Amino acid sequence: MIEAKSVRIDKWLWAARFFKTRSLASAAIDAGHVHLNKERIKPARLLKLADVLRIRTEQGEFEISVLGLSEQRGPATAARMLYQESEESVLRRQRDQEARQLAPRFEHPAGEGRPSKKWRRQLHQFEQKNSSSE
Repeated sequence: MIEAKSVRIDKWLWAARFFKTRSLASAAIDAGHVHLNKERIKPARLLKLADVLRIRTEQGEFEISVLGLSEQRGPATAARMLYQESEESVLRRQRDQEARQLAPRFEHPAGEGRPSKKWRRQLHQFEQKNSSSE
């Protein structure tokens, strides 16, 4: 791990293993999924120690403070040493994950693709039954 005074934020996000590639990190920053000290930023913005980041990924929303800087991607154990996640963020992600698991899911019985004629009829009957009861 190379220590530096400041690092581009897209490089740091890649090195800290929030994103698999720098281009994915840059795309997330451009899309507004990464905020530095509650401000929207650009991928070339320099990151310093003690900065606070809010990162929204597929795994949830992370609120972290920067403890170390690195431009090189290393093992996951070294990546975890670059930041510290707030306890509130951990609890919020766990609560959101539980809510996603408990949420009802619509799954097509045949798997992928368009519904069959039989399945469309069943959907239509279901919709009629629910709309008539309201």
